[in-house]
Amino acid sequence: MSRVDVLNGNLAAAHAARLSRPEVIAAYPITPQTPVVEYLTQFHADGSLPCQMSEVESEHSAMSILTGASLTGVRCYTATSSQGLALMYEPYFRASTLRLPIVMNIVNREMISPQTVWGGPQDSMTLRDAGWLQIYVEDNQEILDTTIQAFKVAESAEVLLPINVCYDGFYLSHMTERVEIPSQEEVDAFLPPYRSRHIILDPETPMAVDPLTNGRLLMEYRRKHMAAQQAALVAIEKADAEYARRFGRSWGGVIDEYRTEDAEYLMVSLGSVCGALRECIDDARARGVRVGLLKIRSLRPFPRARVIEALAGKKGFGVIDRNVSFGTNTGILFQEIRAALYSAGSRYPAASFIGGLGGEDLTLEIVAGAIKSTIETVDAGKIDNEASWLVRPERKA
Repeated sequence: MSRVDVLNGNLAAAHAARLSRPEVIAAYPITPQTPVVEYLTQFHADGSLPCQMSEVESEHSAMSILTGASLTGVRCYTATSSQGLALMYEPYFRASTLRLPIVMNIVNREMISPQTVWGGPQDSMTLRDAGWLQIYVEDNQEILDTTIQAFKVAESAEVLLPINVCYDGFYLSHMTERVEIPSQEEVDAFLPPYRSRHIILDPETPMAVDPLTNGRLLMEYRRKHMAAQQAALVAIEKADAEYARRFGRSWGGVIDEYRTEDAEYLMVSLGSVCGALRECIDDARARGVRVGLLKIRSLRPFPRARVIEALAGKKGFGVIDRNVSFGTNTGILFQEIRAALYSAGSRYPAASFIGGLGGEDLTLEIVAGAIKSTIETVDAGKIDNEASWLVRPERKA
């Protein structure tokens, strides 16, 4: 039977990894991910996590070890943040292009410089085109549930790609919430053991891995990789639906919608700020303002069709980004939404916002202001807009 506990986000991720029975874990500590490694080490020491734990000297080594381990056909897990993710970029890219279903939590933290250790998804979003699947979550229960689901998605025969489950550093990693922890027996029934059938290093059946390829063969690899990304859209939805049947919790699949059915305006975002958006949307609804939330869960693959469907019939939308898309004067998510709509021949009045960088609070006051500004922008029919920067108003002494 499941049990209820009060967990921070890092402990929720560690429990999810433990329950998923990885056979090899390799990780290097970096703020704010460090406690994940500590919790996993404790689980291993007390016997509740029977796996091979590899103590490495860097994140580059961690991903390199998991690449080799996954090639032997075993289930693998790791976690990292920010500069650690940057250091592992070479094997990170290789893991996806070798089609290795590794699961990695990214505890989102800003990239330097200027020096900062505070939260922000710029680290993972910068690597959105390195071939991994990427899912962003809102709270600690979603961290646990989605990390378990991630193994099922990554290991699906039609997918076979590594996956990131990303959550906000400090806002989730170090803050505690009520979390329901399923039993090992329940997770085993949902997630069977993994055995690779597409690639496995075995002296009895030798094979070449990662040979030097010409352009034509490389194009074939990339075409199949992109097809697997699209297949993941279905796999994510299926895993969420099965999880809901077994555990009673659904997170919406590739997107989550809140009070969108009769909404005239939609606010779009991802991660923990969606909690503040829900509060402000409820307040706006109480005043008769028909606004809803479109939460993007899957950034890669991007759920283009679901986004187009969610926005159909709306007057317009606003996007709150906690990142920047250098050279565009907007955030990354705003660019993704506009690209999806362009493919459908749709142009909506829209507002772009950037805020919460470097762990800066996106307070209810600020979020409510973004909703108000969105409505004003949409009602004025403005389409091509640069981002507005969300900052706390100056307070008089």
